[in-house]
Amino acid sequence: MTSSNDWEMIGFAGQFIFTSRFAVQWAASERQKSSVIPVAFWWLSLAGGVTLFTYAVLRNDRPIIVGQGMGLFVYVRNLMLVRKSERRAAKGRKVADDAQEAVTSSPHLRADARHDAPGR
Repeated sequence: MTSSNDWEMIGFAGQFIFTSRFAVQWAASERQKSSVIPVAFWWLSLAGGVTLFTYAVLRNDRPIIVGQGMGLFVYVRNLMLVRKSERRAAKGRKVADDAQEAVTSSPHLRADARHDAPGR
């Protein structure tokens, strides 16, 4: 059986993970010289939140259960939005790459083709 001390260590670990997200956010903002929220912030929020939620459930600490439980929805939703944005950006890059490929592979569209060069 797990002792009360073991559960406290799990709780402290969750709190450490959860708090470390602020250091990650701060460092990213300093690098960008602007306030930003990196994806790691949401992953640390989720990992720390799950750990603290588990700790709260095992300790039957209802205020923390409610607080962390509600936060988990926010963290998951933000990760979903990040993923959606990344997919959209990748799709946009693919469209741009396809358009560039069409221009460079078509002799009628290439500006560098000898017969299209001005003055020739």
